[in-house]
Amino acid sequence: MKNNNINGKYPINDFKTGESWRLFKIMGEFVEGIDALHTLGPAVSIFGSARTSSDHPDYKKCENLAALFAKSGFATITGGGGGIMEAANKGAAREKADSIGLNITLPFEQKPNPYATIQVEFKYFFVRKVMFLKYAQAYIIMPGGFGTLDEMFEAITLIQTQRIRKVPVILVGIDYWGGLVQWIKDKLLKDKMISRDNLDLFHLLDDPEQIVQTVVDFHKINQPG
Repeated sequence: MKNNNINGKYPINDFKTGESWRLFKIMGEFVEGIDALHTLGPAVSIFGSARTSSDHPDYKKCENLAALFAKSGFATITGGGGGIMEAANKGAAREKADSIGLNITLPFEQKPNPYATIQVEFKYFFVRKVMFLKYAQAYIIMPGGFGTLDEMFEAITLIQTQRIRKVPVILVGIDYWGGLVQWIKDKLLKDKMISRDNLDLFHLLDDPEQIVQTVVDFHKINQPG
């Protein structure tokens, strides 16, 4: 029987060999994302559910919000799919702003929407997350499910631990997010799992114009020089 070894020791399909090739794929996704976004100007990342229908009030609200950000000089970055992501890309594109879709390959739900003027495809969630965080000057959290919660809490955690610079994290929808924020105060703060100043890491707002103004004001104050 043929001994299918490398240097007489390791089989070609050895686990380490497979993992090494995966590293090249990961590096390739980073390169593609950086090449696509490195010249991007001021931008906001907008997160939210892929399941929100186009006739839902949150869809209309998000479309309007992205359009207002575009008028204030901000591009929009989304996950590139349907629902809230589509609404945000649509609002940005309507105002001729850069409208970026960072699409993820999934066996269900995720199809690229037609309103992203720049589309980048990812297989690895963590590479995609880096692009969301690296190139945005604010993180806007529309109503969503587990994926949205993951993106929101990761952004807050990275700011809290000073792994990324502090930028506005805005939860949009007092009715939707208010119960979660109250639980954070009643449980996490009360049980000393977080400090009181951690509550300043995010805002809970409803009005699109106030949301945009919060981001604009923050960056006026925090511009270098």
